[in-house]
Amino acid sequence: MAQIFPPWWNKLPIVAAIAGSLGPALAIAGVWYYFSPWYTDVGYRPVQPVPYSHRLHVGELGLDCRYCHASVETSAVANIPPTRTCMNCHQTVLKDSAVLAPIRDSAQSGRPMRWIRVHNLPDYAYFHHSAHVTAGIGCVTCHGRIDEMETVTQMTPLSMSWCLDCHRNPGPNRRPTSEVTNMKWTPPRDVGMLAAQLERDRPVNPPTDCSGCHR
Repeated sequence: MAQIFPPWWNKLPIVAAIAGSLGPALAIAGVWYYFSPWYTDVGYRPVQPVPYSHRLHVGELGLDCRYCHASVETSAVANIPPTRTCMNCHQTVLKDSAVLAPIRDSAQSGRPMRWIRVHNLPDYAYFHHSAHVTAGIGCVTCHGRIDEMETVTQMTPLSMSWCLDCHRNPGPNRRPTSEVTNMKWTPPRDVGMLAAQLERDRPVNPPTDCSGCHR
C-alpha cells in the first residue's frame, strides 16, 4: 500500500515543538528591544533652533567642553550655555550671519534660547554630573565623540542596566581628571594598572542599590 504522507512529515512534530518554543522567546526579545532605550533613545537627534556644529567648535577649533558647559565640575547639572557665551565670539565672528540671527535676537531681547536637551534623564533618576566628572568619567563615556558630531546625537541608552554596569565596575571607564574632556584620549595598554592607580588616588564607591539613584 502506498504511503499517504511522505517520510519528512515525521519531523513535523519536532519542527512544531521548536517553533512553539522559539516563537514566544522571539516575541519577548522583540518587545524588550523595541521598547528599550537602545531603540527608543539611541539615535535621538532633535533639530535645534540654531544649527550648532560640535564638529566645528570642538573638533576643529578645539573648544573645551567646559567653555560652554561651565558647571560640569561643580554642579549636579551640566548647564546649557547662556546666549552671552555664544556672543563672546559671535559679536565679532560671523556677526551678520543670517543663521545666527536667533542668537543676536536673544542677546538683544534678553530672552533665552530654547535649546532642546538631548541627554535627558527621567525625573525619578537622580544623577549628579560633577560626581562623575571628578571621579574621572570622561564626557565620551556617556555622550560619545561629540567632537565628530555635526548635530549632537544620543549614542548611549542611559538606561538603568547601562548605568549599573559601570557602577559595578567603574575602573575601565575612569581616566585622569585632567583628561575628562579630552575627546581623543585613549587608555593605556594596561587599563587595570591605571584603574588601580586611580582607585588609590581617589577611591570611589558608586551606589548599586535602588536608593542611590531613586531618592
